[in-house]
Amino acid sequence: MNTNATPVQASDKLQSLFERDERLIDVVASHSPQLAKLRHSPMRRIMARVTTVAQAARLCKMSADSLVPDLNHAIGIDTAPADTTSASDETDDVVTTQWSIPASVSVVELDVREELSNGGEPFSRIMGAVGALGEREVLHLRAPFEPVPLFAVMQKRGFAHRTEQHADDDWSVWFFREEMVAEFPSAATTSAQPATAPIPNPAEPGAENAPARTEVWLDVRDMEPPEPLVRTLEALESLPDDSMLVQLNMRVPQFLLPILRERGFHFTIDEAQPNEVHVRIWRVD
Repeated sequence: MNTNATPVQASDKLQSLFERDERLIDVVASHSPQLAKLRHSPMRRIMARVTTVAQAARLCKMSADSLVPDLNHAIGIDTAPADTTSASDETDDVVTTQWSIPASVSVVELDVREELSNGGEPFSRIMGAVGALGEREVLHLRAPFEPVPLFAVMQKRGFAHRTEQHADDDWSVWFFREEMVAEFPSAATTSAQPATAPIPNPAEPGAENAPARTEVWLDVRDMEPPEPLVRTLEALESLPDDSMLVQLNMRVPQFLLPILRERGFHFTIDEAQPNEVHVRIWRVD
């Protein structure tokens, strides 16, 4: 038994695991056809950066309590069985953090777990809550997975964040202004951007008229988060330059849009039909 190494945890990003030991790629990939794509480097570059062990387990419809021991065993660590007490039972209404929130700070609560789990897109609600925050107010967001794509949007608005995982499908993220970073231990930050930076518009400027290209369709309507995001980015990785990806969705994928802009893609959004949204995405020439 390896007693010196740090055990793998459900909250670990796949990328950090694969950098630690390449054998773990096959361990994760062996659990489902979807995860088998991790054996190919383009898929790993997309999926591993934004996916935790718990989310990977969810994608192949298994418990993280089953996947984590497999990963630890592969690197020579024997772990005791996980406590089967439901963490969500203890944290549904009250969150006990492992760190202290300053007494001078007011916390604004926003729970989007049910909406996201049902396939909803609470992006506008989140942005509305952020826009209404006072100087000494912090947004506490509850979500069923770590909303990684949201972090880049918030960073551009001058916000840092602090995350905690309570259960496989229960995350807390605190968003606060970057000038308050010293008051929040272990907060994740990047170089500060002006707090007045605009929220991205629903469509990419200059992309009102999509070019005539071969269309590659991807239907994500029946997928659970974060699979629509992962599958779309995977498809874009191998998209030919003369083609356009058309994501068929039930709503505008707000978490996807800032990533598309960051990676230099143009897109248009067609909401012409009820409960059916076409997002056309192509590379900038």
